[in-house]
Amino acid sequence: MNSTTLSLDVITIGVPDMEAARAFYSSAFSAAATGDDHTAGLDLHGSGQLALRQLAALATDSGASSATSGFRGYVLSAIVDQPAEVKALLDAAVVAGATVVKSAKKALFGEFMATYQTPDGAVWKLAAASKKDAGPVPDPPKPTETAVYLGVERPKESKVFYESLGMSADHDYGDKFVDFTIAGGGCRLGLLPRKALAKDAGVDENGDGFSALVLTHTATSRADVDALLAAASSAGGRVTSTPAHTDQGDYSGRFTDLDGYHWRITAA
Repeated sequence: MNSTTLSLDVITIGVPDMEAARAFYSSAFSAAATGDDHTAGLDLHGSGQLALRQLAALATDSGASSATSGFRGYVLSAIVDQPAEVKALLDAAVVAGATVVKSAKKALFGEFMATYQTPDGAVWKLAAASKKDAGPVPDPPKPTETAVYLGVERPKESKVFYESLGMSADHDYGDKFVDFTIAGGGCRLGLLPRKALAKDAGVDENGDGFSALVLTHTATSRADVDALLAAASSAGGRVTSTPAHTDQGDYSGRFTDLDGYHWRITAA
């Protein structure tokens, strides 16, 4: 992978109650949360990195108001090997406080899936890579892939934007669905029309305000941070924070894509 190729390395969710969110995600995914009262990180069993941050602080960092209501425009996803693991993860999430949106079952086109909403408002989709169980359920069930699907106005245009940052389309169905090849140990990024994404998840498409989501790419150098932000700006994105050294000792900047989703580009 080229050093200036965008990859999705960390998914950060803004939460109103850090203690409750840490407890929920740790329990739902059987993953230990590290960090402090303001930020927590979870390794989803090697399938991706999830971070939690106080909603107000995440909004301030992103130059946005923390006000958010309804559907936030994205769906998080955990992929497992078989249907029984979808059921097990859904059960664990419900015990931890999630609300079932779609029960675990085979969908219209054969996909076995379920969706739920977390206490902090995020929507998660659980899906199985195969249609039939082939063995016992691991304890705990471990996702093989973590993804975020963004509801966008025009997937084909958004695809061009992300390709200009070095991403490579994996599945491309034009304005119906696009996703990108996973780079390294990161997460998958997908694009759907907002209405179709909400319908697939089983939620109302209406909502506004801050998405409570920041996607992070960890670059290898300061020069790569500069290059990716310049590429995003040239492709039609908006640089919301010019690259600079932070109090945490890293070098980072921020941009939003064509639909206003927030990205943080950082290097040690």
